[in-house]
Amino acid sequence: MLNSSILKKAQDKGLVRFIVLNLRDFGNGRYRSTDDYPYGGGGGMILRPEPVFRALQFARKILDVPLEDTQKGAPPSLRIVYPTPQGQVFHQKDAWAWSLDPRPILFLAGHYEGIDERILLGNPIEEWSAGDYVLTGGELPSLSMIDAVVRLLPGVLSDPQAPQKETFSGEMFDYPQYTRPPVFEGMEVPEVLLSGNHARIVQFRREKAREKTLRVRPELLE
Repeated sequence: MLNSSILKKAQDKGLVRFIVLNLRDFGNGRYRSTDDYPYGGGGGMILRPEPVFRALQFARKILDVPLEDTQKGAPPSLRIVYPTPQGQVFHQKDAWAWSLDPRPILFLAGHYEGIDERILLGNPIEEWSAGDYVLTGGELPSLSMIDAVVRLLPGVLSDPQAPQKETFSGEMFDYPQYTRPPVFEGMEVPEVLLSGNHARIVQFRREKAREKTLRVRPELLE
């Protein structure tokens, strides 16, 4: 995913850099173990703190972010994001805020039943959710947040105004789009879009955007 479409173009332009670390490289013992059974019983496995702490320390080194700055009460120079259904829900406004933040972002993709709580207690980690549902691991939420942020970086998209017109960049959904042919399976492109009357087109698009928003997500208009 990181090497295709918009994300690849952003890398080719030198606007973003991705570094992928395998947690097993920091695992314990001969078999590079990263998980264990939970204290107190219960199903599933929990990520152990030692491999994660080692991975975070290594990431800080290659990103040139010292550990000391987070221990002295200074604002962290690194945004550490842990995708979890227990976190605050990630929205488009957050993608905009992150795209304007110069700090590198480190995603900690959990797996199994979760991570040892001491990982959260010992690091300035932000917990973020991709929505009210549960996934097998944090890889997919991480990718979705990465994509949402990177496409907003200046110079990534060919049309710099495009993100301003999209769904969730305003108070309504985006308007419906049509392309060739003008008639398909008996369904015609609305006449107003072929009229060349830009004022009417703008009005039509706004009405349709509001209509769908009101039908699907009325709370956005409140």
